[in-house]
Amino acid sequence: MDEKTQIQALDRTQPSLPLVVGNPKRLTTTYKRHGTVSLVAALSVHNGEITGRSINKNNSDNFLAFLKSLYRKYPRKELHIVLDNLSVHKNKKVMRWAEKRIRLTLHFTPSFSSWLNHISIWFNILTKDVLKGGIRHSKKQLVNQILEYIITYNKERAKSFKWTYTG
Repeated sequence: MDEKTQIQALDRTQPSLPLVVGNPKRLTTTYKRHGTVSLVAALSVHNGEITGRSINKNNSDNFLAFLKSLYRKYPRKELHIVLDNLSVHKNKKVMRWAEKRIRLTLHFTPSFSSWLNHISIWFNILTKDVLKGGIRHSKKQLVNQILEYIITYNKERAKSFKWTYTG
């Protein structure tokens, strides 16, 4: 589980230039900003399913609300949540709530080891498939596109991630 913050809703000031055989896609370098979006998401490593939610601010209240929704989503299942060391994840309120949950264990990755958390790998997939080079006319359009991608990903591509790194 992790957050992807500062996802920008960018729109070009001019339409893209016409495609010409043998030349790459050409865009203007100027753009309009329509705000930023943050995404909090979790990856179920057993089946590859993504659970995600758009948040306006990355704070402990929003993080805890998402953590509670995950806890409710998987009743009677033991949950092991892998997190980085962001202060939001170790907030007193979050830790007090988590300590009272028998089925929940929080695991914190070592500093500078975000690649150990599989959701970071999925954020790279999201960036390549949806975010990179995209044109959005509003923040709402960006949020809708991300959430629709999650639904489609879960239906068509979700599968467990396998470690290939041998050390």
